[in-house]
Amino acid sequence: MVPTHSLQKIVILGTGGTIAGRSALRSDNIGYVAAQMDVEALLADIPGLAAHVTGYALVFEQVAQVDSKDMDETVWARLVQRTAHALAQPDVQSVVITHGTDTIEETAYFLQSVLPSGKPVVLTCAMRPASALNSDGPQNLLDALSLAMDAQTSGVLVVCAGVVHAAEHVQKIHPYRLDAFSSGEAGPLGWVEEARVRWIGSSAARPGPVWDGQALPAPSAWPQVEIVMNHAGSTGAVVQALVQAGVRGLVAAGTGNGTLSQSLTDALQQAMAVGVKVVLSTRCPLGQVITAPESTIAVARGLSPVKARVALQLALMGLPPAP
Repeated sequence: MVPTHSLQKIVILGTGGTIAGRSALRSDNIGYVAAQMDVEALLADIPGLAAHVTGYALVFEQVAQVDSKDMDETVWARLVQRTAHALAQPDVQSVVITHGTDTIEETAYFLQSVLPSGKPVVLTCAMRPASALNSDGPQNLLDALSLAMDAQTSGVLVVCAGVVHAAEHVQKIHPYRLDAFSSGEAGPLGWVEEARVRWIGSSAARPGPVWDGQALPAPSAWPQVEIVMNHAGSTGAVVQALVQAGVRGLVAAGTGNGTLSQSLTDALQQAMAVGVKVVLSTRCPLGQVITAPESTIAVARGLSPVKARVALQLALMGLPPAP
């Protein structure tokens, strides 16, 4: 590898996930164990990597090794610290993060909310393990590097199956196929095609407050925020149990235009009366809740329930503004 002091660097942070998973059978795409290979091994498995990143030096670090269904505040705190540290270095061009697909949209939104805008942070993943006959991880990682090197890239983005998504809009919409993500009504920002990015939208990060990763509270001090869903037969029992357990915030995933059963509404109103912050989102994958002016529950500004939970948790810590 070319000495890192002579070139701009791309820092690659590994967190585990399917992209680092392995199975005993190469034909097995679902019976694998996630988070088995470190990021150095993932890079070593990519033919022609050196030619792909000509002019850049790659620096890699294993921040965590988890299946992303088990992603938590402890990993997030470590990840934002290491990402912020890398971005602050004058010789670092960008950061690439390998991640599991299940919660990548939440991690991307969290990082967008707390990191300074400007230098690119690109998250990528895989729907098949590294051991698969046709693993998608190597190409996704190459696409992430292409995006990280592109002069137009900024802010926090997700790339999978060649499609570039903004952190605020990306959602996993399919449990198995390789092209498993969508940006809904906003649409993708572009595509990576043969190592070149074809943009159709701006990657500029949404402006907002920035929280120094080093100043985040200890993960054990982050407020508990949970999601409750309206459904046929829903009651307020879950809300009452969570309030008794000391929850600080609740996101209500309503049906349709944020509609809630009367029982759930009553329980949420009681929770608000004792100081629990409540935000309303919708189960619908497209659109956003539009409420009447007299509504007493705050609306999640078009965020999905899982991203509204991230926003509310950060708001309860003081940043960014509540949704």
